[in-house]
Amino acid sequence: MELAAAVLIIFIGSYVQTSIGFGLAIITAPTLFLINPLYVPAPITICALTLSFANSYSHRKSISLGSLKYAVIGRLPGTVAGAGLLLIINQSVLALWVGFSVLLGVLLSLKNVHFRATNGALVLAGFLNGFMGTSTSIGGPPMALVLQHEESSFIRANLAAFFVISCIMSLLVLGGIGKFGEEELMLALPLLPTALLAHWLALQTLQFISKRFVRGVSLTLCTFSGCLAIGSYWI
Repeated sequence: MELAAAVLIIFIGSYVQTSIGFGLAIITAPTLFLINPLYVPAPITICALTLSFANSYSHRKSISLGSLKYAVIGRLPGTVAGAGLLLIINQSVLALWVGFSVLLGVLLSLKNVHFRATNGALVLAGFLNGFMGTSTSIGGPPMALVLQHEESSFIRANLAAFFVISCIMSLLVLGGIGKFGEEELMLALPLLPTALLAHWLALQTLQFISKRFVRGVSLTLCTFSGCLAIGSYWI
């Protein structure tokens, strides 16, 4: 039952991420944490890495490596800071942090916030991605906000390429602090085919489903799961 629920949740998150460029972790992390805290952050990060490889390949012609280098520079200290947070907080506090991270991402997505993709903005977004992504697996919103006014193909391609780099960095650091090992890998492996299936299905059906609908459903799911995670702190 636990695995079936995890598979369904990963499928939904992977479909959304393929559709709009991000969303896997922000949708899946709060609910999977309630199912089994070990899903956060390493197993979700492994799924995100696999999906990001697939998305990078699908949109490879739109990748701009020059635009990503400043985000990667910011990602390095953010990754270390996120790992440090994991070392000092317990699981109940982590649930609270996951929930607030999700709701913050939803709030920023709903606000008509305008950011320019300057070098400084990319460094800051990279840092926040590293801090939030390593500690909770939810690192997409800062980068998505900075790139939101670019062409949709550019957004998908460069978010995916950046997520490949950032997921690898997070997993290396998580392994170094004992938060990523055989147990987490075994949790992730059954979920990978589902992530790839959702990726394929999204590519086949995107023209039939409006991005506005996908975005609305994903934000609703995020709000619900974020509230669940916060509520679990007091249960």
